[in-house]
Amino acid sequence: MFPDTLVNKRKVFSACILLVSVLFWSASDMREEEEAIVAAAVQAPRDQAEQVAATMLSWHSLELVSFRKTQSLWAGYGNVCELTARATTAAAARQMRERYGGDIGVRAGEGTETTTTTTTTTTTTYALVLKLISPPPTQAGTEEDEGHLRKILSYEVEQSFYGSIAPLLGRDLPMARCIAATGGLPGSDTPEGITATIMTDLRARYPVAGEERAVLSQGQVHAALHWLSEFHKRSRRMRPLPLQDLLLAPLEEAARRRRGAAPARSVWLNGGYTYLATRRREYASLAADSASEWSSALCQPLAPTGHSLAELVAHFLTPRGRDCETLVHGDVKSENLFATPSGDGVAFYDFQYVGLGLGVCDLAKLFTCSVPLHLLTDGDESAELAMGEGERGLLQRYHSALLSGTDDRVYDWDTFVRHWETALVDWLRFQASWGFWGNTEWLEARVRSILKDQNWRTWLDEQQSLIDRETNSRSYN
Repeated sequence: MFPDTLVNKRKVFSACILLVSVLFWSASDMREEEEAIVAAAVQAPRDQAEQVAATMLSWHSLELVSFRKTQSLWAGYGNVCELTARATTAAAARQMRERYGGDIGVRAGEGTETTTTTTTTTTTTYALVLKLISPPPTQAGTEEDEGHLRKILSYEVEQSFYGSIAPLLGRDLPMARCIAATGGLPGSDTPEGITATIMTDLRARYPVAGEERAVLSQGQVHAALHWLSEFHKRSRRMRPLPLQDLLLAPLEEAARRRRGAAPARSVWLNGGYTYLATRRREYASLAADSASEWSSALCQPLAPTGHSLAELVAHFLTPRGRDCETLVHGDVKSENLFATPSGDGVAFYDFQYVGLGLGVCDLAKLFTCSVPLHLLTDGDESAELAMGEGERGLLQRYHSALLSGTDDRVYDWDTFVRHWETALVDWLRFQASWGFWGNTEWLEARVRSILKDQNWRTWLDEQQSLIDRETNSRSYN
């Protein structure tokens, strides 16, 4: 009896073990099924921006790891998105290292790669940014709206700059680097009508974001002047850009394209978005505003030409291939830069309005909108102000850096100052017609002083005569 009983007990024990195992694995399967159901319920389908990012990354054997919209573009024209991507092949990871080096933000993993005979996995992830342009639905008449055209063309310009010009300026000039762009792959499977660019994330090295309409610290101001001097100097050294390939003012560019001309695929002929040729509506409003002191000062026709001072200034500033011309950023302000924690280095972004011009036009906006007032003036609140020591010191810092390492005798200090004064007058014309912000009192006081300086007026007249002789024309349009 005893052996049979022992055998039976063993059978019962084995059955219990089997039953427990079945229950355990059933519960495990149920739990996995529940988790899968929950995951499917909470995982939203990819929206258009995320799908565009994944598609563009795949062109370079990169896969999308994470995606987050961080900012809407002005007037709902698209989004800026933060991406994390990973290389799917050893060749792709190697290309990212060789092509972008320290410009690429590397997140967790620090580049660990495991390769077998068939696959490569990498724990290196890259910090990237997607700028996706998707304009709101076009309404009747929008095609002729200058503001709409300006924005659409500006995104074309920015993509062209990052793809064709930025690589020529040197890897040591801090700026975002283009990873992928829709314009680079005609017929790609991104939705039609979308302009998209994936770039390196500047915050990997420059984590401090400039704030909207905020002033910079003294260190950041000096760093901004250094960056601008390098940007202007290097673009001056570039082979001259064919003027016929550059974009005209928005309405003129649209008219050129309607005539069947091939679309210009480069930067603006006239950098910035405030020059007179593209702000005629605002100028007409200022000219009609009898309550503004700047209406009579800048818009009144002058003998013998019948052109106003604002028009003469704009004509002089219009690019025509002079040695002192360069590429200008076109929208220099605190919110378009990132800085190092110490403030000793900055990197600008948003190159929508990059084009030809005088570098002082970038400085005019920077000084008015982002430089602390105490760095420009000693507190003098006079209605008219000559150049103060603070202003002079900042200009000398920029001018010296601009000419350093060159044998440039063309751009002497006196000429540079005349250009600076002219740029201030032009910048005030825009603010007076659009709305003042920043160091308004300083700007107005400086321009009052400039307009009363007979030496400046004589110099401006002489420049007009030189231009007229060169072009054999007195057209200021």
